[in-house]
Parts: sequence; structure tokens; C-alpha cells
Amino acid sequence: MERQIHWVLGKYLVKPLHMTFKFPNILVDRVAVGLVLLVTGCTIIPAPLTQEEIQQRVQANLKDLTQYQEPVSHSITLYEAMARAVKFNLEARVQGLKEMVAHRQLDLAHYDLLPKVVADAAYTGRSNFSGASSRSLTTGDESLESSTSADKNIFNTNLTLSWDLLDFGLSYVRAEQAANDVLIAEEDKRRIANRVIQDVRSAFWKALGAERALGRLTFLDDWVTQALDEAQVIRARALETPLTSLQYERELLQAQGEIQQLYQELSVARIQLGELMNLEPGEPYELVVPERTAPVSKVRESLDALESEALMNRPELRKVDYQKRINAKETKAAMLELLPNLNLYLGGNYDSNGFLFHNNWLNYGAKVSWNLLNVFRHPIRLQVIDAQDEVLNAQSLALTMTIMTQVHVAVAQYEAALEDVKIAERYYDTQMKIAGHVHQSWSLNRLSEHMVIREKVQGLVAELRYEMALAKVEMAYANLLAAIGKDPFPVNLSDDEIEPLAQGLQQRWEYLGQHATVSQLEQETVEREAEQKPEQEHNQEGEQEHEQEEGGITP
Repeated sequence: MERQIHWVLGKYLVKPLHMTFKFPNILVDRVAVGLVLLVTGCTIIPAPLTQEEIQQRVQANLKDLTQYQEPVSHSITLYEAMARAVKFNLEARVQGLKEMVAHRQLDLAHYDLLPKVVADAAYTGRSNFSGASSRSLTTGDESLESSTSADKNIFNTNLTLSWDLLDFGLSYVRAEQAANDVLIAEEDKRRIANRVIQDVRSAFWKALGAERALGRLTFLDDWVTQALDEAQVIRARALETPLTSLQYERELLQAQGEIQQLYQELSVARIQLGELMNLEPGEPYELVVPERTAPVSKVRESLDALESEALMNRPELRKVDYQKRINAKETKAAMLELLPNLNLYLGGNYDSNGFLFHNNWLNYGAKVSWNLLNVFRHPIRLQVIDAQDEVLNAQSLALTMTIMTQVHVAVAQYEAALEDVKIAERYYDTQMKIAGHVHQSWSLNRLSEHMVIREKVQGLVAELRYEMALAKVEMAYANLLAAIGKDPFPVNLSDDEIEPLAQGLQQRWEYLGQHATVSQLEQETVEREAEQKPEQEHNQEGEQEHEQEEGGITP
């Protein structure tokens, strides 16, 4: 390759120069070699990332991952978890940075409205004087002797102020479009924040359910394992009929499997909640366990009113509206391009040429230009704008249908979740009463220990089902607010610290619970739990007394 380049440069560049200026052969060879090295040195070869560069990127990312994270120093409430997710979640932070870029683009577009001030400086030199003579066009004789009007070395500079009226009009339109881009970024930020808060509420309540049941689950798991071992011993010694022992063992295994499945689904939410709050995987944190409450509210308004509210508030539709504004501004820009351009300028100049009568001066003027080909380009440009407008209209219709469907689905899911909570709560209460009676009978030696174990396991299954139903209600409630376009967060999300932001989120959710189209703050189970507490305490006292008497394992 280098040999071919050397031949081409020698034949078409160096050799003609040598024939013209009679350079020595050794100089010609050196010039050719230098040109070959220059050309080959400018060749760019793809360079993949090295392992060191990748390792540096990994270390930098791990260092910056939680750089701006506030450390967890106490138990986290629901609203603090929401505040941490809104402030530190990486996806929300990316959208916040995109909004910041949109604002910077708008600031930059404002500077395009200003006139241009251009400073120019130049230095020219030559080996001899530039001279010329003149010849008469009538006689053909030389009319003047050779003369010059310029120095060998000249320095000149100028400072020119110019204002292009057509560029000003187009820049104004682009600035208006940049302003709409800022509003689009804000709507995207609303959408991301809404989804993050929805995920936080779902993960928080699932993790809370797992935390509530963790102590009993560990205790019952050991007890069930021992009961299964005892069932195998009983079957081996033929102390009971094989069918009865196997049925008992099957019930325990079935309940144990369901408990593990429900607990795994709830406990995984703890990892998801940590990721939403931008905590490092495996970082320990505690949750504030509130009193268990059951929402019993209903959707207040009709589906038509909710659809109308959603179509007014959803960020996806507002984003399309702003895009339509931008496309309409593009039509104005296309019309401006048809007009002639007027350029006004004023400048100061300096030239070091000693032959000039004045070495510095001002110049001013106006220039009109018109690109006539824009007349033929304009119809095609309008067709493109009209096609884009049709796309946006179709997108708006598709989003309208999707959002209306989402409202119907969200309402149905919310009402179904409320019914599931009522059923799960009633089932849990009934199971707890059964377990209490069975334990009381067992403490009086009226029932076998196997029956107590069975009912305790069923009680834990009922509790986990109830916790899962509560988590689904919370998720359905947040999903319904997102479907109708209600913002579950304060307006200013980036300037507050965690504690003020958590307080603002709590106030906002309390306001939504009292004044929004759906209300979720009425409670029914506080008194019911207060009635159950003495009975449960009585059962626990009986268990402890029986354990002290027999040395067995307390259910």
C-alpha cells in the first residue's frame, strides 16, 4: 500500500514540481517519503476498548453509583421510600438530566436571536513585491511602467456587526420550538416519577408483608419440619393408618409450599424496593411497620368523568400536543424561508499596508439575497409537515383509546382488589378464630398436636394471602391515580431534602385521599384487630405454660 502511494505521489505531484523548479533529486526523494509518512500516519484504524479501560469504567460507575445518596440511618417509612425513589432513582435522575438539557437548549436558542459580531485578523506575506503594469487597449502599447501598491508583509483586521433578518425570524421560531421541548421533557419527568412511585408503593407493601410474617414463618417452618419427621415415624411404626398419616403429611407439604411461594414473592419485593431507592444490592435497611389497615373506599365519580379527567391530565397526550405545536411552528419556518433575506452590517477595519491613504476605516451597507430554489422546495416541505401532522393526529387518537381503556381496567382492578382484600381479611379473621379455639382445646389435652400445627400453618397462609391482597390494593390504587393523570407528588421534586420531600408526599397523598376522585383513607379493621389482640395474647400465654409443663415446641 505504501509503495503504491509513493508511486502516485511521485508521478503526479513531486515529479512535476521537480521539472518546474529543478529541485535536487535527494530533496525530491525526501519530500516523497515525507508525504508517504504523512498520508499513512493519518490512516485511522478501529481501536477496541482494552481491559484496563473497561475496568476503569466499572470502577468509576461503582464509585458514582450512590455518590449523591443520603445514607440510611433509621427505619424507612412509606413516604420516605417514595421520596428516596423520586430523588435518587437512576431512571428518574436520567429524566431529570434530560429536562436540564432541554432548558440549556432553550437558553442557547435565545442567543441565536442576537446579531453577529465577528472579529477577523489575517497576516499575509510573500517573497517579493506584487507588481503589475498596464497595456493600452487602443494601441496595445504599455502605458505605465511596472509598479506595486502593497507591502511584502501585510497585517489586517476588522470587527463587523451584522444582523440577518431572515435568520432572526427563523431563530425566533426555533426558540419557540425549544420552549415546547422543555415542556415535553417536564411531561416525561411526570410520567417517570408517577411510575416510580407506583412501583415503590407496591414493593413497599409487599416487603412489609414479608417482614410481618418473617418471625412466624421461621418458627413454623421448624415446627412443620419436625411434624413431618414425626409423621414419618408414626407411619413407620404403624401407630396410625397409613392413609391418615399420608393425608396429614400431604396437607402440611401443600401448605408449606404455598407459604414458601407467597413469602418468596413478597420478599423479592424488598430487593426491588432497594433498587428503586438506589440502595446498593444487599445493603440492610429497616421498614417502619404501620398498623394494618384495610381500604374500603369506592370510586366516587363515573367512568365518563374519570375518562375526561385522564384525557385532560395524562402526560402522554400533553406530550403529543406539544409536538403538534412544534410541527405547526415548522410551517411558519417554511413560510419564512420563502422570503428574501436582508443583511445589515457595520464594521471597523485596519490594514498595515503602507501604500494605503487610510489604514483604518468604517464600512457599512445592506445586502438582499433570495434563494429562488426555495420556491420549488416549498411544496415538498409542506407535504412533509402535513404528513407529520397526520402521524401526530393518529398517535393522539391511539393514545386516547389506550388511556380510556387503561382507566376502565384500572377501575376494575381497584374494585376487584378491594373485594379480594375483604375476602382475604374475613378468611384471615376466621382462620385466626379457628386457630385460637384449636389451641385452647389442645392446651386442655382435647386435641392432638397435629391439629394445632395444621391450623397454625393455615393461619400463616391466610396472613400471607391477606398481606398480598393489601399490596395489590396499594398497587391498584396508585395505578388508578396514574391512569387518570393525578400527580401523587409535589411540584418541586429536585430542590428538597429527603425529609421535607417525604412530608410533601405525605401531604399530597392525604389530600388525594380526602379530595380526589378516589378515597383510600377509611379504615375498618383497627377495632377488629383491637378485639383480636387480647385473644391472641391469651393463646400465647397458654402456649408458654404448656411448653413449660411438657418441654415441647410452642406453636
